[in-house]
Amino acid sequence: MIWWPTEVPTLTRGLITLRKPHLDDTQAVFDGCQDPLIPRFTAISADYSMAHALDYVQRTDTSVRTQRELPFVIEYGNGDDKVFAGTISFHSLSVKNSVGELGYWMTSSMRGKGIATTAARMLTDYGFTTIGFKRIEAIIDRDNVASLKLVESAGYQREGLLRKKITRDDGRQVDMYIYAALPEEWEYLPD
Repeated sequence: MIWWPTEVPTLTRGLITLRKPHLDDTQAVFDGCQDPLIPRFTAISADYSMAHALDYVQRTDTSVRTQRELPFVIEYGNGDDKVFAGTISFHSLSVKNSVGELGYWMTSSMRGKGIATTAARMLTDYGFTTIGFKRIEAIIDRDNVASLKLVESAGYQREGLLRKKITRDDGRQVDMYIYAALPEEWEYLPD
């Protein structure tokens, strides 16, 4: 059985902060989701609107309370220099099986800097040490080369190919790779 938080914690490592989404993140979430790569490789719709962004931010407390999702904003920098870099979450939970799924997206200007890899490691550490997950999965579009590299460098292992797992907005059926991390095999971040 897992322990589920009652609120989104703030996790910090170096210049990277994972924190609860706030109302003032709505514009940044909307802007980030206008990048055509986001709907191409995630479950986010190609017609993502400001209303979608507002709903994402406003439903945080309900998502946590109902154990639907544990969403975070990723910030990069210190003090007044912090910038919105993307989002990361645990979702698709199975409380009975102590399993969660890791999901994320990064703004185009923050990609390729190792920020998402560190954020994935931070959240995975938290998932194992605090929540008590016995397994954390990541399901990645087989054509999303950058994300495949990211989860592998974070420490997840590829387990297989899920054929025609997702239907995209345009009706295409997409194959996805499933990756997983287990607490007994995980290389935790140093203190």
